[in-house]
Amino acid sequence: MTAAQKETLGFQTEVKQLLNLMIHSLYSNKEIFLRELVSNASDAADKLRFLALSNGELYQGDADLHVRISADKEKNTVTISDNGIGMTRDEVISSLGTIAKSGTAEFFKNLTGDQSKDSQLIGQFGVGFYSAFIVADLVTVRTRKAGEEKGVEWQSQGEGEYTLEEIEKAGRGTEITLHLREDEKEFADEWRLRSIVTKYSDHISTPVQMYKAEVPESEGEDGEKIPAVPGEWESINRATAMWTRDKSELS
Repeated sequence: MTAAQKETLGFQTEVKQLLNLMIHSLYSNKEIFLRELVSNASDAADKLRFLALSNGELYQGDADLHVRISADKEKNTVTISDNGIGMTRDEVISSLGTIAKSGTAEFFKNLTGDQSKDSQLIGQFGVGFYSAFIVADLVTVRTRKAGEEKGVEWQSQGEGEYTLEEIEKAGRGTEITLHLREDEKEFADEWRLRSIVTKYSDHISTPVQMYKAEVPESEGEDGEKIPAVPGEWESINRATAMWTRDKSELS
């Protein structure tokens, strides 16, 4: 597959069933998509950290692992990115186009019809990525495996097929962009996203970051100039294990 070629592939039957379930059965718990995608991104960082113990070159000079979330209200998109292990083309197909049949059968067997309980099963059975389609009608994944030269772009509307294309990607890791449905614009709001991270992902050990915009130079009441504060990525999760926190903080 050359850089100019785009390949269209069909989802496995089990994935189609799962997408249908996600979109039509878990709509009252929409915000779980961010919990699942942040969790996956953190796992990718953990995998790289583990592999780098025996092969430090995988870091390629960038050992500051993180998950980053950004929103664009004009484009109505949310992007979750990481600089973790990344995926090859074959890994993209196996991770995003198919599901282990045994795992899928178990997942469907354990469904209760209670949306709150069922949303907890998503991560347990490794199918959290597909929750993106609860709020998005188009999902684009750009990824490059640590140590590989080329990247891969995966794209789907969640309707039975997806496309794959070889791409140039500067850094390793994975970037997932959700093109939100028209009625899901609330998730393009940065404060809404921050609140979801605080609710579900505060305990994740990998820093989860959002961009804090630059504060321009201003003038104080006494006429004194207040210098500008440059924009920066800031961690919004406290990255402390839940069991070390006071019970009152977890209620």
